[in-house]
Amino acid sequence: MNRDLPPAALGLVLSLVFLPTISLSADEPTFTRKVDVVYGRKFGSALTLDVFTPKKDANGLGIVWVVSGGWFSSHDAISPEPPFVKPFLDRGYTVFAVVHGSQPKFTIPEVLTDMNRAIRFIRYSAKEYGVDPERLGIFGASAGGHLSLMQGTAGDLGNPDSKDAVDRTSSRVQAVACFFPPTDFLNYGKPGENAIGRGILKGFQAPFDFHEADKATGRFERITDEAKITEIGVQISPITHVSSDDPPTLIIHGDADKLVPIQQAELIVEKLKKANVEAKLVPKPGAVHGWPNIDKDVLLFVDWFDEHLKTSKDSSVKP
Repeated sequence: MNRDLPPAALGLVLSLVFLPTISLSADEPTFTRKVDVVYGRKFGSALTLDVFTPKKDANGLGIVWVVSGGWFSSHDAISPEPPFVKPFLDRGYTVFAVVHGSQPKFTIPEVLTDMNRAIRFIRYSAKEYGVDPERLGIFGASAGGHLSLMQGTAGDLGNPDSKDAVDRTSSRVQAVACFFPPTDFLNYGKPGENAIGRGILKGFQAPFDFHEADKATGRFERITDEAKITEIGVQISPITHVSSDDPPTLIIHGDADKLVPIQQAELIVEKLKKANVEAKLVPKPGAVHGWPNIDKDVLLFVDWFDEHLKTSKDSSVKP
């Protein structure tokens, strides 16, 4: 755990990623776990995921767990039998726990590149892991929910000109479920409220500290132009990318959440519905940003994926 994170960010990571663990049985595990599968590389470092596969009654469907809180991601967050994973394994799903390049080193646009690469890798490798490449779901909480929604709304077909077969593969998913996600950084809690590392999210400045390469020097320079910062804020907001071919989406959100107001969920669910996309918001009365036994609500996610991945096949991608 990075103890240098801002206090607000550290608290969020602890509350979201290190959820109360379940008691482990002394019986033989009912699943296998493949650790540190390399799905990509960046700046000489490996990007990894873990694969959890049920030993019996696997249903041939894949679920991606975005291991992220406050856009901080660590392999240490994946416990031997994570409470977020077990309900899926019990229903026969293969779960891919994805660790992305983490703040404070990497920003949200860079994280999104990692997540796209992870989905492409999983789809490209689907046969190896015994899952249908056209029936993938994704889930996460808070920042993990934001990243899940970005895959649902902004995943793409891939780059047909790439020399890498993985990068030529689609990063789309066929169903989304998430907890309390940010969805619109320019209208955060109320119209016109800028939360690009500011306001309510001022404790999360690192993931919004955008940089770009200087062609003359080769160095990464901080972006200070407000117009550019705003444009990036628009592009990393899932609500920007909503369209009629988005996958069915479920959001569970506490109506007393001060860090990510439930208005964020309401905005995107309303827009998805207007685009004729199946979308559902489940409010948690009195709940703040996380609540006791939140892992039990993952069962609603499992039901959602059962409904939308087992009965239909959607290989559509956005142009």
